Amino acid sequence: MTSSTALHDTDVLIIGAGPSGLALAGALADANLRSIVIDAQSAQTLADPAPDGRDIALTHRGVAILRRLRLWERFPAEEVAPLREAAVYNASDPRPLHFDAKGSGEDELGHLVANHVIRRVSWEAVQGRPEIEIRTATRVLGLRIEAGQAVLRCRGADVAEHELRAPLVVAADSRFSEARRQAGIGAQMRDFGRSVIVGRMAHTLPNHAVAQECFHVGHTLAVLPMNGGVSSIVVTVSSDRAQAMMQWPDAQYAAWAQEQLGGRLGTMTLAEERHLYPLVAVYAHRFVAPRVALIGDAAVGMHPVTAHGYNFCLYGVDVLGALLANARRDGRDLGSLEVLQPYEAEHRRETFPIYHGTNAVVGLFTDDGEPARLLRQAVIRVADRLPPLKSLITQRLTRSGPTPWPKLPALPTPPSLSSLTALWRARSPTRARGA
Repeated sequence: MTSSTALHDTDVLIIGAGPSGLALAGALADANLRSIVIDAQSAQTLADPAPDGRDIALTHRGVAILRRLRLWERFPAEEVAPLREAAVYNASDPRPLHFDAKGSGEDELGHLVANHVIRRVSWEAVQGRPEIEIRTATRVLGLRIEAGQAVLRCRGADVAEHELRAPLVVAADSRFSEARRQAGIGAQMRDFGRSVIVGRMAHTLPNHAVAQECFHVGHTLAVLPMNGGVSSIVVTVSSDRAQAMMQWPDAQYAAWAQEQLGGRLGTMTLAEERHLYPLVAVYAHRFVAPRVALIGDAAVGMHPVTAHGYNFCLYGVDVLGALLANARRDGRDLGSLEVLQPYEAEHRRETFPIYHGTNAVVGLFTDDGEPARLLRQAVIRVADRLPPLKSLITQRLTRSGPTPWPKLPALPTPPSLSSLTALWRARSPTRARGA
């Protein structure tokens, strides 16, 4: 049974009023659970977020969760772009690894929505809901766990230092979560030493709703097809080079992107300003602790190449929200490990393979050595001829519910990077002698 709530200020304290925290607050409100959402940003910034260059790919399961949260219908139709196909290119090879939704029962692999639109809609959706209190311009100074409750020490812009109490605290405050650290939960961080330049470009040829991922020597370039003759261009390069490229004139940057795409989108011009972000992936050592849970990027901060970040946020909100609703119905303690550990198990099962698989793929496709280039070319050629593998990837994008990881048929063992290195060295007597 739950402990006495006489001293509790709410049922759940949520740190972070971004899309993750607000989605969870909405899910809890649907189950008549109260929450206080705390964020250091001002109400004006949260209500009207500026465009930040980031466009978010949504899977069908992500869209299904947004529908249940009554968020999907709030997105303006012109702000939602279909994602019908995807193509992966290796260097200048014109033959891509191709994905589409055929055989899935869907017309698209997913949809694309600007990040600032998601943030704005998430804010609008929680306004006026009596179960949700939002405290903006408020910083969390400390977290401590007591018998039957978690306590946050906070300070607002016009409010003296004060404490808030609840059976459960949820951290939704970014991949560099201070709340995660205060809860004593560590995280595996992978700093790729690279940065991402993002921004939309207009182009004279249609994008046909096809996403492109182009791996070149020294950089990658991705195309996210948006509506209205524009696409979001995502360039990943070493951080020092990214700083230099941000200084390029718009015309030089657009001409460079046009060349890297081999003219597939025609003449390109910058449609919005460019934005620069460091590239660091994060995976928390634990997703729960007594009276603490992590969601969104505080739990798993993904490399953007597979576009799973916000989808993982929604999957976590869906699972944790349902568990907390069931716990309240059954009279159980919301912050107990008995209630929280099934979320840990399910979210780890969902995210662990994709997180580590993504990092492995990124490692292979950003290694500029000749053996790695040979191996990734072989991977693309082999993968394009493996219907079970392509079907698995398509299924995980198009299914509207949780998808188990099926067993694939036994496949030939691909050559290792070390064996390709040996072959490469053996091509030349000079290399064979180790010169």
